[in-house]
Amino acid sequence: MKNTFFSLCIFALVLTSCKKEANPYLITKNSIGLLTDSTKVKDIESIFINDSVVKRIGGDEFTGSINDIEIFDKAGNPLLVLTPQQALDSLTTISTIKIIDSKYKTEKGLNVESTFGDIKKNYKISSIQNTIKNVVVFVNDINGFFTIDKKELPAELRFDMSKQIEAIQIPDQAKIKYFMFGWN
Repeated sequence: MKNTFFSLCIFALVLTSCKKEANPYLITKNSIGLLTDSTKVKDIESIFINDSVVKRIGGDEFTGSINDIEIFDKAGNPLLVLTPQQALDSLTTISTIKIIDSKYKTEKGLNVESTFGDIKKNYKISSIQNTIKNVVVFVNDINGFFTIDKKELPAELRFDMSKQIEAIQIPDQAKIKYFMFGWN
């Protein structure tokens, strides 16, 4: 009986010590570090306990505009910008996340310093949207979208918003301007 109890204690200790710690900078389809698609605004400060959380209220409380939440590390370097589903509601979840720090990476190594070629090589591009100053590349596999400045494109694609832009027309070395994630 004593040996069985001792063996069970050792087994339990081994199991609990093998628990894999979550990577605070890993980007997956439903999480960015310790944030998930179900994280509430009220939980953000406890998730980023070692960082600085800045909630700005822009004076538009009556118009219902969304107020971004900025996350900085202790040195003052920006990490993320979170946009809640609803303004001024601590029980709402996060709608979009703008990745600023290059420590945040997908499982395939994609981060804010990656290029369009890196996106194309590692993920299936779902769609490309042509806007006034940018091209937005959507990757549904990770709920991500990437903004590329049109200055990175050939001249014939920069000024016509009605043109359908295909992945083959975007240079592989085109830099990512914004790296965003959206959860609905």
